[in-house]
Amino acid sequence: MNFGYFDDQHREYVITDPRTPVKWINYLGTLAFGGFVDHTGGALLCARDPALNRITKYISQMPDGEFKGETMYLRVRAKGGQRVYSPFFVPTLLPLDHFECSVGLGYSRWRSELEGLCCEITVFVPHDAPVEIRDVCITNLGEVAVQVDALPVVEYTHPDALKQLTNADWVPQTMQSRAELLDGCTVLCQYPFMLRGTQMNYFTANLKASSFETDRRAFLGANGYGSWQRPLVLEQEELGNHEALRGDNIAALLLRLGTLLPGESVRFTTLLGQAASLEDAGTTIRRFRDPEAVDAAFSGLARFWDRHLSTLQARTPDAYFDRMINVHNPRQCWITTQWSRYLSLYQLGYGARGIGFRDSSQDVMAVLASAPETARALLCKLLSVQRQNGSAMHQFNPLSMVASEGDSLERDDRPHYYSDDHLWAVLAVTAYLKETGDMVFLDVVLPYYPNDSKGRVEDAGTVLEHLRRALDFTRQDLGVHGLPLLGFADWNDTINLPTGAESLFTANLYACALQEMAALCDALGDSEMARAYRQEFVRLRVRVEEIAWDGKWYVSYLDADDSPIGSQHNHAGKIHLNGQTWPVISGLAAPERGEVAMDSAREWLNTRYGLKLSAPGYDGFDPSVGGITTYPPGAKENGGIFLHTNPWAVIAETKLGRGDRAYEYYHQINPAARNDLIEVYECEPYVYPQNILGDEHPQFGLARNSWLSGTAAWAYQAGTQYILGLRPEYGGLRLDPCIPPQWNGFEVTRQFRGSRYHIRVHNPRHASKGIRRLLVDGLEIQGALIPLPAQAGDVQVEAWL
Repeated sequence: MNFGYFDDQHREYVITDPRTPVKWINYLGTLAFGGFVDHTGGALLCARDPALNRITKYISQMPDGEFKGETMYLRVRAKGGQRVYSPFFVPTLLPLDHFECSVGLGYSRWRSELEGLCCEITVFVPHDAPVEIRDVCITNLGEVAVQVDALPVVEYTHPDALKQLTNADWVPQTMQSRAELLDGCTVLCQYPFMLRGTQMNYFTANLKASSFETDRRAFLGANGYGSWQRPLVLEQEELGNHEALRGDNIAALLLRLGTLLPGESVRFTTLLGQAASLEDAGTTIRRFRDPEAVDAAFSGLARFWDRHLSTLQARTPDAYFDRMINVHNPRQCWITTQWSRYLSLYQLGYGARGIGFRDSSQDVMAVLASAPETARALLCKLLSVQRQNGSAMHQFNPLSMVASEGDSLERDDRPHYYSDDHLWAVLAVTAYLKETGDMVFLDVVLPYYPNDSKGRVEDAGTVLEHLRRALDFTRQDLGVHGLPLLGFADWNDTINLPTGAESLFTANLYACALQEMAALCDALGDSEMARAYRQEFVRLRVRVEEIAWDGKWYVSYLDADDSPIGSQHNHAGKIHLNGQTWPVISGLAAPERGEVAMDSAREWLNTRYGLKLSAPGYDGFDPSVGGITTYPPGAKENGGIFLHTNPWAVIAETKLGRGDRAYEYYHQINPAARNDLIEVYECEPYVYPQNILGDEHPQFGLARNSWLSGTAAWAYQAGTQYILGLRPEYGGLRLDPCIPPQWNGFEVTRQFRGSRYHIRVHNPRHASKGIRRLLVDGLEIQGALIPLPAQAGDVQVEAWL
């Protein structure tokens, strides 16, 4: 069963049934101004921060058929009768003769029809203006004339999104709206009283409105007992022209489109934006009243994505692989870089979570080639919330740059830091340097957190010093076995063992960071530091091999009482996926043990929908273990298929040279291959979700928490850097593919440091891994490292496995 199809030519997914199992969304704009729009027209918009500057009221926990944030009604009169409906389907829920919602790159487009009236709506945010544009075209496809009124509606929230839900006294007293005229067109201005004159939301159209409404109670009618499905005011000729002065602020315009003869069309636009004042908003409003300016802005959006996606384009024997790698996966990576885990249908952006240090340090690694300036700026923000001791704050607010320790504060009997956060920054910065060659970035001076009470910097250091302090913190933060302490948690937030527990995940991540820093020191000519980091790596490898091997796999934790977690001796959580993949990725595992560990992972954890995070699940709450036991078996971290970890299995298998398994694990979680299983899967088939229920759960295969997941960044890296094998290094671009042996080869174009590489890989012997011949611009090269050209330009590469 499916609810739509991929339109690869237009880089869209087309939803053909509005009654999807859950809301399917798309992102508009950026964190500076934007948010998401769902497939039935509802929208959640904010500017710079969804917690502190939210614009529309979208409560995702409410039933899917209810109004959320924005919609539009059409009032159609023909042959003496009147019909009111929404071309988005929600909130009127009147069945439509035809419905399509095309989920595009930074826009969504609807085409719906009812009784011969066709409505086409394109919603997007221009790259250079803080405004949501809804471009509407209505066409009479019937044989008789019809009279049409359009009524676009917005419902506002207080900018402090959490207070909107928790303070029903203060918030309504502050919210106000007023109507203004700008060049003869109505502009509805809305603001909390304390921001009057400094910040306002506005809503307007490029047509004159015959009337307006800003009071929700008046719009719904019957003292608010009317409904969004059937607002009673639409039974009246005009809206009430009320200026709401105390709460429940909406913005509704009545646009009389007149009589449409058969074949006739009318086009108009609505604008929802934010500015300091009506005067400041005037420039944007006047600009986008012109349809040609709207068209130009939409074309600019397409050009942005052309440039962004052109960084890497692949052609392989697998259409599902190409669809994700070329379009939808890099799009999702851009979105996670913008929003971290802050605002989605599932992550509600109400409180302190903000931008996650660990999350964004991983997200940024997938956009280094396509958006290096964005990546650099984000890295600076992340390093600015690193503590003086080298560890990092867990999350921060992007508007205020106030950081916190996150969920670790919830338990006084556990440490208030995460053992992995700061180490991800080492991987992210070194990846940025290898991609861009921007070595001067290491000299940028950034503050440590916190500043003093007046916001002044107390301590600062260069980027390189930040990286060194990160490694120094872990080197000194060791347990009785000489392995890194767990802190409150490592990557797996839900395992919260008593103080003194040690983490094998953090040990492996630390090992990766040590190797990255050694390679960086080599590039900088600092052989002494490179040697020191490699010596620490060797010490760590010896300790892990001595302590962590459990016979057929690696344990994942050593509790404070010396008992292992992730061991054959445990009744639950006997084996953890991260415990097997990361020793291979880090190089701490001996090759033969790495293969045995990954074989055990396959035996215990693999399912047709992906690899489970651990097994078997805990069947009851145990506070000594932590949050993992709050979930039923098969859900989330407790034996669920936590997709973030599956690309790590792909990478581990490529390092072992097992291309068939690597590709199998990649394909198992590819959402594009789930389009005909939506009755089980339920989530959007064009983006990765965070998790799928595992086989211990009765709803095995059901996905949730789409879009804002680290799965996106790691699936992209696994696919491009390890299956296709294109990995940036300080001295060039390494070509080291690991593919299914049945592939005859593949082609890929890759932009790297100002040059465009045109690469063809042949596989006549049906191998998985190993370059036996490499030609660069016709010259044979020894090894697999494609050197940087003397002059930037096109580089022709041909290779044979």
